[in-house]
Amino acid sequence: MSAESPHLILASKSASRRAMLDAAGVSYESIPADIDERAVEAALAGVSPADTASALSVAKAAAVAAMHPGALVLGSDSLVVVEGRRFDKPRSADEAADHLRFFSGRVMQLHSAAALVRDGGCVWTHASQARLHVRELSDQFIAHYLDSEWPAISHTVGAFRIEGPGVQLFSAIEGDQFTVLGMPLLPLLEALREEGALIA
Repeated sequence: MSAESPHLILASKSASRRAMLDAAGVSYESIPADIDERAVEAALAGVSPADTASALSVAKAAAVAAMHPGALVLGSDSLVVVEGRRFDKPRSADEAADHLRFFSGRVMQLHSAAALVRDGGCVWTHASQARLHVRELSDQFIAHYLDSEWPAISHTVGAFRIEGPGVQLFSAIEGDQFTVLGMPLLPLLEALREEGALIA
């Protein structure tokens, strides 16, 4: 990266997204976005999950970019849909248990998106999808799982961390591992090279 490379800001406090960037050798600063995600979603009624995830990614990046002129800001978001029903982050362990019981034996569609914004303009966005086959989950497993994983998973859609015990929820996964972790990393790295934020 040259001295003239743009300052990259990650508009998120997500541990998994930071870990992905760290492992990939990307230099950045983390400044979480402060937006009303539910209000943004409400304005997007009828929009596909992938487009909603992209719009939320842009909104997060734009909010931080407005306070940091000239910086290249990365926003990212993930959405979970099961049987046509959209799921947000669980607000309590009881709600997480309800989510897991609904997921049991079904296919979870996970949409992960990322966007790059500079000075109010979106210069790149991308969304990808993974399909996660949830095995039949017993009440005993759900109780044991939440005893060990709550409240760590309160910040995750789908009530799981794939890099932890959450992997036990699934019998099969179709899709990119980075999508499952919450960000389409390979397309993002290409975009960062094109924007001069990484050595090409």
